[in-house]
Amino acid sequence: MGALGEAVVLLVVLVGLIGAVVQVVPGGGFLVGAAVVVWAVVTGGSVGWTVGVIAAVAVIAAEIGKYLLAGRYLGKGGVPKRTLLIGGAVGVVGFFVVPVIGLPLGFVVGVYAAESVRLRDQGDAWRATWRAMKAAGLAILVELSGALVATAALLVGMWQT
Repeated sequence: MGALGEAVVLLVVLVGLIGAVVQVVPGGGFLVGAAVVVWAVVTGGSVGWTVGVIAAVAVIAAEIGKYLLAGRYLGKGGVPKRTLLIGGAVGVVGFFVVPVIGLPLGFVVGVYAAESVRLRDQGDAWRATWRAMKAAGLAILVELSGALVATAALLVGMWQT
């Protein structure tokens, strides 16, 4: 792969890493993984394929792990899945209503509203909302970790070729 192709791959990886943190670009980890796998396929050879496998495993493990860890954390806190679905739906609407910050803002408002109705206690609803926000932060960290492992594999692979 030429220098221009590698620059494009690195740019896509950067966008994916930003998306994994800011959550404006859905699937930032998958974007990083896809860019690295494209580089691996085009580069070929043992280095390319090793980098591609490491990236794919890291991103897939992180994507699965983020849901498992966040779900377990929320389950221990007594936050039902229905509340998260409501928070997610309000977050999607918020994404289109308030650019950039609408998704997290809508998620928080949706979870708080659902828990406020369910629990009928504002203090308990806020505690459940806070727990959901921490679980979302945990999911972001796990996704970012997988994307960073894939990025590190790519940089080592580029250095080797």
